[in-house]
Amino acid sequence: MRVVILRRSKQLVLVLLSVFGLWLGVIVMNGKLPSHHVSLVFNQKTDATDSFPANAGTEKYLPEKSITTLETEQTQRKKLAKEVCTLSQKKPNLDSVIKDRVLLDHIIVDEEHRLLYCYVPKVACTNWKRLLMVLMGKANTTNPLAIVADDSHRLNVFRRLDNYTGEEIRYRLDHFMKFMFIRHPFERLVSAFRNKFGQNSSSADYFRSRYGRQIIKQYRTNASEESLSRGHDVTFREFVQYIIDPRTVARANFNEHWRPMVDLCLPCTIQYNVIGKYESLMDDAWLVLEKANLNQKVSFPRSDRPSSTNSLVEEYTKHLTREELLHLYHIYEMDFRLFDYHSPGFD
Repeated sequence: MRVVILRRSKQLVLVLLSVFGLWLGVIVMNGKLPSHHVSLVFNQKTDATDSFPANAGTEKYLPEKSITTLETEQTQRKKLAKEVCTLSQKKPNLDSVIKDRVLLDHIIVDEEHRLLYCYVPKVACTNWKRLLMVLMGKANTTNPLAIVADDSHRLNVFRRLDNYTGEEIRYRLDHFMKFMFIRHPFERLVSAFRNKFGQNSSSADYFRSRYGRQIIKQYRTNASEESLSRGHDVTFREFVQYIIDPRTVARANFNEHWRPMVDLCLPCTIQYNVIGKYESLMDDAWLVLEKANLNQKVSFPRSDRPSSTNSLVEEYTKHLTREELLHLYHIYEMDFRLFDYHSPGFD
């Protein structure tokens, strides 16, 4: 009798151990499986090969503001832009834009994720391009900050909207998520000047040779031979004199680094889903990725060196006469009005 009871006890223990093992296996397997399925709001297809470590290249960022607050800010920005555009004479219709497609050359197309990004130089466009390179599989890294900045600006890295047919352009404008980022016009201008005329880089060497020598020759009295040959010591006031000169305005479009943002992205013609601001860059970048259901794949890179340009604007502009400052304001007036930036004494 005792032997039978002992055998049955052993059998019961084995059954319990088996059940426990199965239960533990399920728990472990569930822990390895994804807890959610990502479906893109603006992209109906999914691709099993499209996988990135969560928040590639950066730690996860969460805005302090709620998504409702961020969406409300977007509604207000787009409402103001629409009101200003309605009153403006500078409102090209879509037919004329499609006919002159070069106007769309700053809009990058991401077919897979159904995104249209209009890049504005000096408004975090390098990091946006790096992020898109990671998303589109155009880099052998999942960390956007590991991509050399110059590589993100090469001409053939991305396909632009001006490379499509008229019908294809219309479809993408109707069905893809469109976003752009903006910045205070004078802050952007100072940033462009410092970057293209003040730094030691191959890009700055080009700008000093291409523009600096011409600016010094035209706006500096008794310029030295060295300055005329190198263009290395352009002042901000000389740079502004070049920009506001009617001959400059009439001759051709500005270089993209100081061309008005409304001319680069055509917000009076294209209805953007998100108009992000440099002043709220991380929050607005998070919103773009959230609306595209991409926050689980990548995060917008955070810079360890916050821009100091904002505090320098007054220092640079104080050397301008009131008339020069007023002319400069008029060059960028639509940027000021459309995007709700203020220039005291000129609005």
